[in-house]
Amino acid sequence: MPLSVRQFVQGIHDSGHRVALAIAGGGSRAIADLLEVPGASRTLIEACIPYAERALVRWLGARPDQCCSSATARAMAMAAFRRALDLEGVEAAPAGVACTAGLATDRPKLGPHRAHVAVQTIAQTRVWSLELAKQQRTRAEEERLVGRLVLNAVAAACGLDRRLGLDLLPGEKIEEAVVAAPTAWQDLLLGRTECVFQGAANPATGAVMPGAFNPLHLGHERMAEVAHTLLGLPVALEISIVNVDKPPLDYCEIQRRVGQFAPDQPVWLSRAATFEEKSRLFPCATFLVGTDTLRRIADPRYYAGDAAACRAALERIAGRGCKFLVFGRDMGTGLVRLSDLDLPEPLKRICREVPAETFREDVSSTAIRKSGAW
Repeated sequence: MPLSVRQFVQGIHDSGHRVALAIAGGGSRAIADLLEVPGASRTLIEACIPYAERALVRWLGARPDQCCSSATARAMAMAAFRRALDLEGVEAAPAGVACTAGLATDRPKLGPHRAHVAVQTIAQTRVWSLELAKQQRTRAEEERLVGRLVLNAVAAACGLDRRLGLDLLPGEKIEEAVVAAPTAWQDLLLGRTECVFQGAANPATGAVMPGAFNPLHLGHERMAEVAHTLLGLPVALEISIVNVDKPPLDYCEIQRRVGQFAPDQPVWLSRAATFEEKSRLFPCATFLVGTDTLRRIADPRYYAGDAAACRAALERIAGRGCKFLVFGRDMGTGLVRLSDLDLPEPLKRICREVPAETFREDVSSTAIRKSGAW
């Protein structure tokens, strides 16, 4: 190992900071560099290499839109951060560092050679992206470069200012993005608070439209307009930063999604991943949902296959005075309306259908993402 790298890593070990690493597709040389210098146990909590696609899906809890992307690197770093918190505790202020890369291989590669490296801490999300010139380096040379990029990210996570030099070629440029979270977002991520309100007015009661809003589209806007007209209630949007299976949204992603809304738009950020949890946070609210979502709410599969647990959750939702305003959705076989669903009685009695002639918008966030428009 070159002395300069050894000294750099020694500085990381001497910093007193702890990190968990997750690396896929390239950059694993950084793990060896960290371990070859005595004192690695002071820095490294664990290192995971979810190299196969199935392993990456399991690490994230869901299939990413792209395996090699900034969003996937950030999600990997968040998963590593959660592992670090679980193993070390909040007081240790550990970091999650991740890399996903697509580098030279033993077969022709159609797409670009690239790497995305991310850091997640309590205070911020940070990501670096680099597209490498194709056919200008060997695989080993690309690995060495990406490994150094990972080490630089580890140093940043440890609060160090020094960086290793990177032998970039003409035209190559590292793109960096960082979001420093306000205290309210930090408390939400750590579970110190259950919800945070953003907007000009704080509606104590009314209609709530939960969603990922990834991205916000015309269908969402029309749902809010129709609900306001039918119910005569203010409509607030709600984004849960946690998911039953996936890592929480990172700060870059929260900022990206919240940034779609007008400054005066009432928006709740919450930790309520299920509607049973949402009903506890928003008692007496009317939730705006599509029939696709309503069908999942009534499906015992989402309650560990326990029909009794499903019914009990529905009874609790109803008992808190909550209702559902239901919008028809095209699920690939035509429009599915509320009246087309076979629902348990506790749920059926608190649902109201929006007629198809009043609302029909077949646009979907998934289709927009797949088109590359978001």
